[in-house]
Amino acid sequence: MNDTNWSTPADVRSIVRRRWERGHLLAEVAVPTERFPFRVALKRPTTAEIGSKFEAVRQWAADLGTVAHGRVEVRSINHRQIGANSVPVAIWFDTVDAAAGLLGKSRELERFRALVATTERRHPELVQLLAASPHDCLAEIDAWPTLLDIVDWVRLHPRPGIYLRQVDIAGVHTKFIEQHTRLLAEMLDRILPQSAVDTNASKSDFIRRYGFRTRPRTIRFRSLDPTLRVVRTSIDHQYSLTAADFGLVEPPARVFVTENEINFLAFPNSPGAIVVFGAGSGFDHFALVSWLADVPVHYWGDIDTHGMAILDQLRGFVPHATSLMMDSDTLLAHRSFWGIENTPVRRDLPRLTDSERAVYDDLRDNRLQSNLRLEQERIRFGWVRACVEAATVVGPPT
Repeated sequence: MNDTNWSTPADVRSIVRRRWERGHLLAEVAVPTERFPFRVALKRPTTAEIGSKFEAVRQWAADLGTVAHGRVEVRSINHRQIGANSVPVAIWFDTVDAAAGLLGKSRELERFRALVATTERRHPELVQLLAASPHDCLAEIDAWPTLLDIVDWVRLHPRPGIYLRQVDIAGVHTKFIEQHTRLLAEMLDRILPQSAVDTNASKSDFIRRYGFRTRPRTIRFRSLDPTLRVVRTSIDHQYSLTAADFGLVEPPARVFVTENEINFLAFPNSPGAIVVFGAGSGFDHFALVSWLADVPVHYWGDIDTHGMAILDQLRGFVPHATSLMMDSDTLLAHRSFWGIENTPVRRDLPRLTDSERAVYDDLRDNRLQSNLRLEQERIRFGWVRACVEAATVVGPPT
């Protein structure tokens, strides 16, 4: 048992392994630097220990001599009792192959060399990516030729404006591209001209960043007036249209937006009105509906910090939207139905009205109850009907 702090062969391997795990060894193959020869300095016996633990020091030195593929650097130490002795001070690994051999990684190293050779032949611009993310690239070595095929296709068809499903490359299917978008994004950013990359879209938004066609967002809505029909054959007065098509619908007298599906389906009738199912999916698609600017819009969400945050988000697209049943009267009238919000929002919400902000502050500051939440489906239906009727009669504030 080693009761000293002298470096052991295991310590040396650990230092080299960290270099491997950080990608330094593989990166050296892609873009050589001055990392090699690579010197591992040793914690070694003091002069006093050489004299008092001479046999242990000899065994320690012999053990270090067994480090595979390493070259031992020694230094002569003069001891007044036992004279001059050569003591290991470092282990050198002269090449990447030597360091990889110590770790049993020679096969991975050769596979990476093959990856570098293929990349240098087809797309030398991507060699820097191999150096930056060697392990990620090596993990995809079997897929690499296909990834290069996709890069070739996109370079020939910048910002193609088609669905991924329509990309026609031999041996490539939609899911393959979807499964490799993270790595493909890194590749394409290095290959494509700046004009072919929408840098306002993140790399995770692969479709928008590289100009593929996005799946159209749909708006699900119901007519709250039996006389309002989008098509003559409708029975339930419920429709799902793309945002663009929704923008062509004859504008209703008013719009209600609710996040709960049952509330959407059971929403009380209201003359000339429709109700939209929000489903917590964001409101960017509302930007395509120009007539929303000209009709009253009422938003009904949970009375919790997330509900208030969604209301704040909606006002980014529909500034004149008003809240419905998200007030202190509704909250206090349903005290017996209060629940818990697991992960409350804490940030400021600048688009709330003064009364809404007061409710929001009560919620986020836990003034009424810790992490208070009143889900919209817990509000009595009679209360809902009365509030909808009041909104219809009074209309939005001017």
